[in-house]
Amino acid sequence: MSQPTAVPVPPDLSVRYARTAAGREWLASLPGVTAGLLERWRLVPDLAPGSLPWNGHGAVVVPVRREDGRPAALKIAFPHEEARVERHALALWGGHGAVALLAADAGTCSMLLERLDAVRSLASVPMADAAAVWGGLVRQLSLVPDDRPQWREFEHIAARAEQWSDDLPADWEQLGRPFPRWLLEAALEVCQTRGAVGRRSGRDVLVHTDLHFLNILARPDGEATAGRPMAEAFAAIDPQPMVGEAEFGVAPLLWNRLQELPLNQPESGLRQRCADFSAAAGLDPDAAREWALAREVANALGYVGQPGHRGDLARSLWVASTLAGRTLEGLPPAHALPEPGQMPGT
Repeated sequence: MSQPTAVPVPPDLSVRYARTAAGREWLASLPGVTAGLLERWRLVPDLAPGSLPWNGHGAVVVPVRREDGRPAALKIAFPHEEARVERHALALWGGHGAVALLAADAGTCSMLLERLDAVRSLASVPMADAAAVWGGLVRQLSLVPDDRPQWREFEHIAARAEQWSDDLPADWEQLGRPFPRWLLEAALEVCQTRGAVGRRSGRDVLVHTDLHFLNILARPDGEATAGRPMAEAFAAIDPQPMVGEAEFGVAPLLWNRLQELPLNQPESGLRQRCADFSAAAGLDPDAAREWALAREVANALGYVGQPGHRGDLARSLWVASTLAGRTLEGLPPAHALPEPGQMPGT
């Protein structure tokens, strides 16, 4: 096999991880890690001259060709807990509903994956069709725990709720009570009731907890039926897996694509979206709404005081309070709220 060529690091990834010592160490390790994996798995980068690899918030993804010429994607993640457990979830799914795992290296948080179409995501699919695709994928992804060892690697959603019951009020006080107490109490009620229900319901499944529109990519050979996309034509990526109630996974749909809510009634449109996507996956819309409320309150507290995240804070508060039935006053209108990761003014 020919000597592997150097693979550049995307600039936004470099900027993000140059801020900490651990991030700088990881960036410095990337050329060696990449070269070692290309040699070990007998891969050749499949990048056009002058083009950059793909990347998300916490990983670089290099399109490659395997020894037999088949396309694949080499993902090298910054080591953190979500990246460490991703390979276990992908192994359990076995390519059904999620990107197929071809090989993994635990020591470097690296995986060789099926190559999906990086420019065709569910974000470009009309909302009605997107609900059908999303629901079909959730039905495939919602595996019931068995005796395979990978199941021991995942956090339980009910345990996260129990942790929030302690952390959310403490954070709310420490951060200067940044939103009304009633919204905090609404989230705490969800944590207490749904957490307890989740512990005793026996409805545990494997949950992709970040299944938003951009984390669902088209398979290159995927086809539509009667002009409408099918779940089989798409696959989920970046799962952030947990075990518990499947309804926990609806939330990311509700803090993305807010600009597509009805102009005259965005609040009822958000609640209807929750109901529509829940129905498409055979889920309980009330449980989905409650979990989304709690998750957005937790997100809001994470954004408080963070430079550049005022728009994210406003979005989380709008979604959480709207799902609670009392949209907070003084927030920007729904259609002026930024998409996650979108900088103000872009």
